[in-house]
Amino acid sequence: MEFTGQDLVYYNALIKVRNQLSEQIRVCTNESLDCTNSEKRGVATHMADSDTSRNEMGLQMLTENGNVISLIDDAIERLANGEYGICMECGERISEARLMARPYAIFCIKCKSRQEEMMKNR
Repeated sequence: MEFTGQDLVYYNALIKVRNQLSEQIRVCTNESLDCTNSEKRGVATHMADSDTSRNEMGLQMLTENGNVISLIDDAIERLANGEYGICMECGERISEARLMARPYAIFCIKCKSRQEEMMKNR
């Protein structure tokens, strides 16, 4: 599908974030592979422990970035279907500022704030 006008602006914003996250994933994956190789070469135990912590943080980042890439793919699909920018909770339009800051947003600020408040109070 070819996007035009404001849809093209949103599409480009989504692709920009997707490319940034993909690059972060590539770098983190390469760093993880380097750490694994250093452990095989007999790095001292205390250094391996810090590598393990770094690997755990890297894995968490990879998971989070993968989740956001999935949200971006869903947003592109909604854009193609004419459903982009509509809050999944209340059905209202998501503000332009929010979509430019977080182009894969699925909730308006009001609904997102309400969700975060409910999670905090659990």
